[in-house]
This record gives sequence, structure tokens and C-alpha cells, in this order.
Amino acid sequence: MNCTVIDNVEITWLGNASFRLRGDDVTIYLNPSGLSGNIPLEDMADIILLTNEHPQSFDTESIRIVRNSCTTTLLPENMSLQFRGDARRVEAGDELVDDLCIKGIPIEVVPSYKKGLSSSSKEAGVGYIITLGGKKIYYSGITGKIPEMNTVSADIVILLIGDYTMNEEQAAEVVAIMAPRVVIPVSYAYASVPSTNMLKFKEKVYSKVPDVKVLLPEDF
Repeated sequence: MNCTVIDNVEITWLGNASFRLRGDDVTIYLNPSGLSGNIPLEDMADIILLTNEHPQSFDTESIRIVRNSCTTTLLPENMSLQFRGDARRVEAGDELVDDLCIKGIPIEVVPSYKKGLSSSSKEAGVGYIITLGGKKIYYSGITGKIPEMNTVSADIVILLIGDYTMNEEQAAEVVAIMAPRVVIPVSYAYASVPSTNMLKFKEKVYSKVPDVKVLLPEDF
């Protein structure tokens, strides 16, 4: 597992497009996958955020490993998964803020879709903006470059590239619009060595918005 700390937020890349976030004494998993065996108690999830039912988005065994009776799980309204305990179905536009915060963490649910991809219709998936450690973190989910991204404001952006999402040029254009402090690009096909499209993305971002730091998971 590759880990980095940005200000008060610890970000651990679990492989593919799966991450663990820590801050404000809360542990959050984004599309957990690739885990096996038992994990330490301190690594158990307070919150799990699922974005899409696509088979590469997560795996049910990893969810079982990190989830316990105290975990809150958010998942898109149309996902077929069923959970016992605190599982809440959400849709784009939901704002879990103020009195609706999850374990004290504000979470905004945002659109995530790609035109022409049936498994990524407007209703099929979501993205999230999480306020953690005083920073806003945007996790895109499976999405193309969509108009709704024009209003996203975040300090840290985790952006899926390639496969069913955006190419490197489209993704760099999104970063130029959002102008975060840090962008972390990932792909379901991401290997231990940065793929060519990730390096191209890095070059394109620096040509458009040189003040944005591009952090490949390999750089953690």
C-alpha cells in the first residue's frame, strides 16, 4: 500500500481506484478492493463510499473486511447490493452537511456518468466531495468530462483516467477547470509502473496549470 500525507489528510492507495482516507479521527474507504485477510482494528472503516456497480469499482470481500457494525456505507440509489446495518442510498445532489454530516464529516454527492456508456448513466453512479482535515477531496468515480464538473471546488482531486472514463487530454482540461492544489490520477488498469497515459496526463496538466501538483500513486 502506498501512503502520503497532505496537510492533515492521510491518503493510502489500495490499488486500482481504491483509496483509504484518514483525518479528523475518521477512516474512510473509497471503493474498497484488493484486500484480504484481517486488518488492524484502527483500519476498520467508519465510512465506506461506493460510486458505481461496475465490477472493477470494488469487491464485496474487501467491503466485508473493512466493514463492521459501526460502519456507515453510502451507495448509489440504483446499486443492487444489500447491506445490513447503516447503509444509505444516495443520488447526485444530496448534501450530507451540517446536521446531516456522517460521523461529523460533510459529504456532497455529485454527478458521475459518461455519455454512451450504459453502466455509467446519470442514474447509475455518483462521485463524492468529502471535507476531511479541513480539505475538500473530490473523488470522480466512473465519469467522462461532464458540465457539472465546472462547479466542483476541491483542494485534492482523485481522478479516474482511461478505460471507461476520460483520456488524458480531457482529464487535464478538467484539472484546469477545477484548479486544485493536488490531483491524483488513477485507473482500473494502473500497474506498479506508471502507464504511458498517466505520464502524458502529468505533462498536459503542467502545461495548462503548472501550479497544480500531480501526484501519481507511485510517488506516494
